[in-house]
Amino acid sequence: MKHFFLLFGLALSTSLWAQDTKTESPKWQGKFEQLDQLLPTPNEYRTGSGAPGPKYWQQRADYVINAELNDDNQSITGSESILYYNNSPDALKYIWLQLDQNINAKDNNTLKTETMSVKDSVSTKAMAGDLGLYDFDGGYKIKSVKDASGKPLSYTINQTMMRVDLPQILPAGQKLTFSVEWSFNINDRMHNATPNDGRSGLEYFPEDGNYSYIIGQWFPRMCVYDDMVGWQNKQFLGQGEFTLTFGNYEVNLTVPADHIVAATGMIQNPKDVLTADQIARFEKAKTTFDKPVIIATQAEAITREKTKLKEKKTWKFKAENVRDFAFATSRKFIWDAQAVKIGDKTPLAMSYYPKEGNPLWEQESTKAVKAAITTYSKYTIDYPYPQATSVHHASLGMEYPMICFNGARPNKDGTYADRTKWGLVGVVIHEVGHNFFPMIINSDERQMTWMDEGVNTFVQYRTQVENYPDMPQRRGPASGIVPYMKGDNSLQRPLMTNSEQVIQFGAEQYAKCATGLNMLRETIMGPALFDKAFKEYAQRWAFHHPKPADFFRTLEDASAVDLDWFWRGWFFTTDVCDQSIDKVKWYQVRKDQSNVENKGKTVKKGDLAASAGAKNPDDFSSGPQPFSVIPTDPRFYGDFLNRVDDKALISKMENQNFYEITFTNKGELVMPIVIEWTYKDGTKEIERIPAEIWRTNEKTVTKVFMKEKEVTNIILDPKLETSDIHTEDNVFPKVAAVNKFDDIKKKN
Repeated sequence: MKHFFLLFGLALSTSLWAQDTKTESPKWQGKFEQLDQLLPTPNEYRTGSGAPGPKYWQQRADYVINAELNDDNQSITGSESILYYNNSPDALKYIWLQLDQNINAKDNNTLKTETMSVKDSVSTKAMAGDLGLYDFDGGYKIKSVKDASGKPLSYTINQTMMRVDLPQILPAGQKLTFSVEWSFNINDRMHNATPNDGRSGLEYFPEDGNYSYIIGQWFPRMCVYDDMVGWQNKQFLGQGEFTLTFGNYEVNLTVPADHIVAATGMIQNPKDVLTADQIARFEKAKTTFDKPVIIATQAEAITREKTKLKEKKTWKFKAENVRDFAFATSRKFIWDAQAVKIGDKTPLAMSYYPKEGNPLWEQESTKAVKAAITTYSKYTIDYPYPQATSVHHASLGMEYPMICFNGARPNKDGTYADRTKWGLVGVVIHEVGHNFFPMIINSDERQMTWMDEGVNTFVQYRTQVENYPDMPQRRGPASGIVPYMKGDNSLQRPLMTNSEQVIQFGAEQYAKCATGLNMLRETIMGPALFDKAFKEYAQRWAFHHPKPADFFRTLEDASAVDLDWFWRGWFFTTDVCDQSIDKVKWYQVRKDQSNVENKGKTVKKGDLAASAGAKNPDDFSSGPQPFSVIPTDPRFYGDFLNRVDDKALISKMENQNFYEITFTNKGELVMPIVIEWTYKDGTKEIERIPAEIWRTNEKTVTKVFMKEKEVTNIILDPKLETSDIHTEDNVFPKVAAVNKFDDIKKKN
């Protein structure tokens, strides 16, 4: 509480310091109300601080998978044994598995729910894809589901989900072993426009008659069962990705003998599938930190392209504490790797690519993998896995634990533009970064896309800024989101929207979230506070299943910054920031303060207003308006005045410049006020006012600033930090807008 007022030449109700609460405020919208009513109630599983609770639990699923890829008819046949741990406090009558390949089946719900219209000059691929006209037999063929003794288990398939009924209830704390046999045809990503063609499939190279396979979502996988929603068995429609359970994997992949295989985990039998020279290079890569070592060379790849062996070899992989497993295989692959020092570990950064990817891929891919895992480790946790792999495939970006599939291909003559180079660097960093979000900090992608795509895009931006200072930045800076924010509001959705309902997927779930986190770091919290809180979130929820409330609560808990206003505006609404400078008045203390004791001093009501009316309201050309400072009236504070040096306070105000500014929040989104002052001597100053200035009036606020120097120019948000959608009213003195006609006249 303040203990004294300084009264100026007007009555208190009209003084310079009078609060603007007397003015009629617009309808209050509660933008600074806490989020408690919107967030789940804390409990013993998830605490109010945002950390896992003392009784937090999660399920586990271990897999042993044997699969064979048929290069003649482009299909996969496999079997898997699953050891499922029921760590929940609940008894389970049945379990659910995801059958993602069923999105490619003829009767899939994605095609049924697609909206479309007839357009002139539409491509045959697009039209045929929308109508499901491709003659492709997609989806799983489930051969059997059996218990540990080999007895059949009853199961029901509902589109992309399969329920397995248990003959006996699985009690809390117990485990279950069962097996599934299955097969499916691999979709052609480049020609068959199936709903899943963006995430997995094959590419055919007619020049040499070979295939490159990138295989994800390829085996029936356990659904997550958790404390928030029970079974997460929402159908896979293509846009909302995955929610998966951690476990250990042993995977045996049988492929043509001349193929090179990249996969989640580490190879267990290199002597069975690699040449002696390749093994020696592989071992060298494990201790080479300065540049990649070519393990499978381009010359070897070209030779393999021609051999097309019919014999088969089995590659064996193991991976611990991962939530999924994916692989890529081709006789066309070149393979390079280098060691990366992270904490007390030296994981391998690796790349696999056909000759069509060179020279770009050899120059940039593994370098970008290294940049990603080192920078993400700084902001989250040390990368825990033994390797991180980038695999080339045309026009793609898709992620799985320890492996991702990335596009960006040079021209046929090997040349490439900067745009192609930066496209490759960006997609590799982004997809490798997904190892952290959501492969380690394991959020529910099916429900909340921003928790993996948006958070990941933010750290991608930090990685690019810190490792590639010349790289153009697209998603992260606040100015980049303005075109979206100014767009058609009917096409916008809040970040807190289920993935399948989002229309502008990239602009919202990627860019808007990343931009919001960047504003938190740079403008609202500051890098030091934000980085510690963000790292706390990563450390708390590594290898766990966080929800949005856990993210919101942790950042506040670890920073002592109340951010509910920000979560409410940026994540729960489609409000926009549009601040303006409406009025500026310049004052100085009168020089003729002859009677500082206020004896006999009179000021006519309205003198200051009359003086203001004589000034030019649009600039500083008329000079400052005078006002009088008088001693504090003892009737208000009595004996307290004995401890106040009134004359000294008045002295501090003399020869100072006072600027009364009225700000308006024309948009609905409250944000901090960032002011750039330009002084008469040419110097500049940035002043930052927290968003809480709007807490009692969400639309209009007036504030007085005391400056020793004379001000010549004032700019709101000079560095474009707040995503303000209209900046023409952010300047004082006001600048006349030049219309196109005037501009043409000047040019002529």
